Amino acid sequence: QVQLVESGGGLVQPGGSLRLSCAASGKIFSINIMGWYRQAPGKERELVASITSGGGTNYADSVKGRFTISRDNDKNTVFLQMNSLKPEDTAVYYCNAVIRSWGGTTAYWGKGTLVTVSS
Repeated sequence: QVQLVESGGGLVQPGGSLRLSCAASGKIFSINIMGWYRQAPGKERELVASITSGGGTNYADSVKGRFTISRDNDKNTVFLQMNSLKPEDTAVYYCNAVIRSWGGTTAYWGKGTLVTVSS
């Protein structure tokens, strides 16, 4: 069974940094796109950043220049380096990956990790 497990969330002051990690495990043949989404209280889930297997990236306008997404294909892991954090970045951050496994190609979600930006 394929699983995504996030880590790295927490409480940080405005202007601070955090690094999120998400590791995929299970019977994985290949991973196509990996990404990070977030959902703030009372708001819909939104795409933060995504990265293809070839390293192509895409960012939400609100995080461009502050967040960097990267991945380690050998370890089936995606990272999100978040700098210059703002209170409006407070949300639960979810990892997403399109994975080809025994059961076919499916989009998987992690359970989420809370990021709180507050003084």
